[in-house]
Amino acid sequence: MMLVKKDKNGCRREMRQLGVIRTKNNNARRNKRLQIWRLSAKNKETVMSLSLSLTSSSSSSSSSENYDVLEKKARTNTVTCLSHGTMSVIGRRKEMEDAVRVELGCMGGGGGGDGDGDDDDDQKKYDFFGVYDGHGGARVAEACKERMHEVLVEVIAGEEYGEKNIEWERVMEGCFGKMDEEVNRGRLREEMVGSTAVVAVVGKEELVVANCGDSRAVLSRGGVVVPLSVDHKPDRHDELIRVEAAGGRVINWNGPRILGVLATSRSIGDQYLKPFVISKPDVMVTERSDRDEFLILASDGLWDVVSNEAACQVVRRCFSGRIKWASSVNAGNQNPAARAAAVLVELAISRGSSDNISVIVVELNKPTKFNS
Repeated sequence: MMLVKKDKNGCRREMRQLGVIRTKNNNARRNKRLQIWRLSAKNKETVMSLSLSLTSSSSSSSSSENYDVLEKKARTNTVTCLSHGTMSVIGRRKEMEDAVRVELGCMGGGGGGDGDGDDDDDQKKYDFFGVYDGHGGARVAEACKERMHEVLVEVIAGEEYGEKNIEWERVMEGCFGKMDEEVNRGRLREEMVGSTAVVAVVGKEELVVANCGDSRAVLSRGGVVVPLSVDHKPDRHDELIRVEAAGGRVINWNGPRILGVLATSRSIGDQYLKPFVISKPDVMVTERSDRDEFLILASDGLWDVVSNEAACQVVRRCFSGRIKWASSVNAGNQNPAARAAAVLVELAISRGSSDNISVIVVELNKPTKFNS
């Protein structure tokens, strides 16, 4: 329909009215959302969006945000890997209790060289990756984030290995034990707060994973999924025997829990549940192979809803370019490991994860060709 309208100056305007569309201008909210990728899940293509906080870290986030992105990093040209990426989000929880840490070339070790040349120095260097899932608060997880890698260096230095190969199981047990002492008896004195911990020390010749709790590490080697840790759950047969032998009980209260309270049987901290909950990690040392593709470290916010196989398949497709980002704005600025970490987090959210979600993806070698 044609409308004729006269303004103050007597000018005539012709306006064609096709409908009245009212829009609410909300730039603050719209600028915080960037649609970044399209992924295929369960044979259905799903477009996902990620709420990114574009304000400084000191400013408070809006309570209307569904998912608060706390940390996202991407680096390349590391000592022991091609690239890595991390993402840690609050998810559907009210508080953030996860923490992640990456320290590149943070330590050196004995062995692995003939004692001359720069190659020997490179072989002795290690990269450190850690995921910490706190409970009862974030203080122990944050303490592990700040200190675990430093404690590891201190323990290795105290052992004075020199040119000898590092006894990783002994070193990791000493590191986790010392960290546990710091949070239980030191300045923190946290009796009812704790954190799981899964750390990976990546060298050119070996890969060391230490796990305490129900966070997890998974390696993809030549297209085969290789678990590098086993969750410490209270109903795991050997853990159940250990807890009961120490005088504790596993009570099914919304799932198996130590004394009906804690859903993991090992952690850093949790002084009030000792000796039933211990900090001794399981340690796995793996010799590096040319077929090693990538490593995934993540908290149970991912693993509760995504299997090892599904997670590796997603990362592999990210590396091969089979999962594309819907927006090209950020696609060129992120390495494949960072994009894979972001996709895993969004996949966990889309599958209903109710926990904080923290993921580290480490690209070790270029993926081999196989059907996935």
